[in-house]
Amino acid sequence: MILYFASFYKCKAERLKWVDEEFEMIVFSDNFVKSEDETVKHVSNELDRADILVAVAVRKEGSDNWIQSNSQNVPNIICFDSSLALRNKLGGSFVETKKRGDIFSSLLPFSQSKKLDESVEITQTVFDAWERHNSDDIRFCLLVIINAYIKPVSTLKNLRAKGFSTLNCMVTNCGPQILNCLLDPNCRKALQCLNNCSPVDQVCNYRCIASYESKYLEEFSLCVLQKNNCLELDAKIPEKPYVTPMAEFRGEKLSSEIAEDLFVGWLGTLEWSWRVVAGQNPAYDQFPCQYQLFYRGKARGSFWYEPVFQVRTLEGDLVWRRRKYRVKRGKVTGTFHFSVLDNGVVSNEFWTIVDVSDDLSWGLFHYHGAARVAGQSYTGAVLVSPDGQYPAEKEKQRLISALDRCGIKEWELFNVDNCSCENAPLGIPDGSSLHSKIQVHGQTHSSV
Repeated sequence: MILYFASFYKCKAERLKWVDEEFEMIVFSDNFVKSEDETVKHVSNELDRADILVAVAVRKEGSDNWIQSNSQNVPNIICFDSSLALRNKLGGSFVETKKRGDIFSSLLPFSQSKKLDESVEITQTVFDAWERHNSDDIRFCLLVIINAYIKPVSTLKNLRAKGFSTLNCMVTNCGPQILNCLLDPNCRKALQCLNNCSPVDQVCNYRCIASYESKYLEEFSLCVLQKNNCLELDAKIPEKPYVTPMAEFRGEKLSSEIAEDLFVGWLGTLEWSWRVVAGQNPAYDQFPCQYQLFYRGKARGSFWYEPVFQVRTLEGDLVWRRRKYRVKRGKVTGTFHFSVLDNGVVSNEFWTIVDVSDDLSWGLFHYHGAARVAGQSYTGAVLVSPDGQYPAEKEKQRLISALDRCGIKEWELFNVDNCSCENAPLGIPDGSSLHSKIQVHGQTHSSV
């Protein structure tokens, strides 16, 4: 059981249950300390059975004193933005944060590394995630502690190194790819960057990949991970939350053809299908200038998705990136299966069209995904519009309702930076086709 002293994170309790129904989280404001009712006794009783205590922005002298006096038997305590009198404790021992070391250097088989104390490493992982200040990373903080000190968490079971078997697999099967990567400055930087990330920190990992992607990194990942699975990982696409697709569009029952047309969106009238206004996943939805291109291919029944987006690299450069997904219809109309080879690793995703307004002024798409051999599972959602602007105020309640069906609060969305998006590498292959059923009414919108 987790006791959480913060008044604005109650939605996290439900998110934890998506991972494991046995997880229980209770949230309190620290205002109870001065109350004269049964609340103080109730919180004290809950502390007696808590596995983790999380304090967020607890700075009142009376509050921190009360917590110190009543939490001595809690084995795990993490304090964010709180009084210095409150100390972090993991596994029953007090810990301090230190700078992360290069503990995953088995990806660089010729380098040397030293093992840091586990509790210090976990504390650093948790605080690195907290500094990103988003809802998914708050949940990630809790899961890391649960996985290390309470019970195994299925979504965090993947560790990057498996000992000698990993090294043997890499050298035996991928010697040339490893050597080429280590000799290439960009690929070497990518591996060094990944080594400094927790193996289950998707935000850190994907920023490294997007910053330093190259053909050598792709060849390395394709051999070590995708073809030979040297790290012996096996991530699954999350099943929760289950999100229902929209049932009809413009008064007509949604068909697979109409659903594909909704993805195609404004392409043809504009140079893109949609622009992303905001997204929920901190690893994949926060990039600037995100354009979506959906189109039907030359082959019968083929459908493709190509996102085009900017990346501010870790060295400060602004570069364009582009991916290409194969899209197939799901069993339920309005759902789709996506697959992509991203820097040598295959990611499979399950997308749902949650809602699209009749005038195509905005849409909401939700996805579950996994990069199986990279050990990464994830969920997310993107709010889209033709010009990258937020929907009109009159659409607010409908949008909130659509987000609720995804288990997402509006404040959890990242607003995408849609400034300075000139010269985006757009365009689709010759011979592609667009809409099949719906008509897109021409409107004036801002261009790139």
